[in-house]
Amino acid sequence: MDLSYFQKLSQAKILVVGDVMLDRYWHGDTGRISPEAPVPVVKVSKLEDKAGGAANVAKNIAYLDGQVSLLGIIGNDDNGSSLQALLKNEKINSQLITQDDAPTIAKMRVISRHQQVVRLDLEETFLESHSELLLQKLTEIVDDFDVVLFSDYNKGSLAKISEMIQVAKAAGKTVLVDPKSKQLADYRGADFITPNLNEYTAAGGIKGDEQVLADCARKIIADCGIGAMLLTRSEQGMSLITPSEKHDFAAQVLEVSDVTGAGDTVIATLAVMLGTGMLAKQAVEIANVAAGLVVAKLGAATVSPEELSAKLTQYLRETGEQYQAPTQEILHHIELARQRGEKIVFTNGCFDILHAGHVRYLAQAKARGDKLVVGLNNDASISRLKGPERPINPLDERATVIGALASVDWVIPFGAVEENDTPAKLIEQVKPDVLVKGGDYKVEEIAGADFVLANGGTVEVLEFVNGCSTSNVIKKIQSN
Repeated sequence: MDLSYFQKLSQAKILVVGDVMLDRYWHGDTGRISPEAPVPVVKVSKLEDKAGGAANVAKNIAYLDGQVSLLGIIGNDDNGSSLQALLKNEKINSQLITQDDAPTIAKMRVISRHQQVVRLDLEETFLESHSELLLQKLTEIVDDFDVVLFSDYNKGSLAKISEMIQVAKAAGKTVLVDPKSKQLADYRGADFITPNLNEYTAAGGIKGDEQVLADCARKIIADCGIGAMLLTRSEQGMSLITPSEKHDFAAQVLEVSDVTGAGDTVIATLAVMLGTGMLAKQAVEIANVAAGLVVAKLGAATVSPEELSAKLTQYLRETGEQYQAPTQEILHHIELARQRGEKIVFTNGCFDILHAGHVRYLAQAKARGDKLVVGLNNDASISRLKGPERPINPLDERATVIGALASVDWVIPFGAVEENDTPAKLIEQVKPDVLVKGGDYKVEEIAGADFVLANGGTVEVLEFVNGCSTSNVIKKIQSN
């Protein structure tokens, strides 16, 4: 599998069209039963809003660094305003159309002790006139995208999806559909549909053995004028079925935590990978790995390019190539982690020849928080600091080795010019909660310590493992 496509993720231009929702969660403890009715009383302590429905698909694309816009209907209400604010924070270009006569779809959940107590749905089925508005807007903007993804939750905004697909295909776009209609002919012209087993059988699909399933799926896509079906099959993984081929992909998760939103992750990953120019079979293989990552998390989660690349490297048993995102994209990923309440730890070094001391030190650094960022001196910086014979290993190789460690979440090079031989400027960009340095430094001697402390963070000095150093490794090699 060619992982070089991971360098092109930000080139994928994708438009998501469909039923957008606001997922709202009230969290609190339950200590008594209401005297008014036999129901628990939840003392709410935390309110959490998330993008839902088609908006969650767009969020998954944004987390994979795809350029994504979202087209849908919201009401002229507080829920619509909250959803717009979420999209802005998630780097999603909003093309939402506000209507006075239709409320924003909202799913409100009360959660206590990790259990859902009740869900309240605020929604009305959209009218055909609302779908007509989306069709008109799609016609205006479709040329700006490479892939158009329709996320159908059967709320009415895609009532004119047949005409929408025609518009997208006439413009030469790749079209993906996450279907809800039992009449799959509604999606005629789509390049890919991604039903789950229940949606497949509801549309007349027969399970049977593998040959029966393949024959039935081929008949459906032939009758409905659809290019291919990506059938998601829970613990059986997924199958890509085309008129001439069937490719099966085994489930990649060892322990399922929550399947919420897994379908959104699958179609979002497929769209991004196709948007880079990747072939369908390889794109589905990567989407399958992404699904395994997301169902191991709680809630409607997402995966990052770094997580996906690391898992793929393990999955393929390859060691030579890993995804290294541009600095600005890494900084965005860090900010998203911070918004999720995760504690960011930063450390830095040359890490020229990785040894046991480095591995132990980085594991100790990671233990100080949730995510570890490693600032890595580039080659010119190491030469200035350590002499012209260093580094032994170039930057790309050092970044690959460090990034493969389980303790490391992101690697960012620094030191392009002499005045940046310390990571002080990088630390100001990362804004870590914890700054860690190894050695016998005093806190006031550590580059960036003043900035971290001034922003409410902490600075820690860890002891290096005795006898472990790159210089000692080099001397030992030279003496033999």
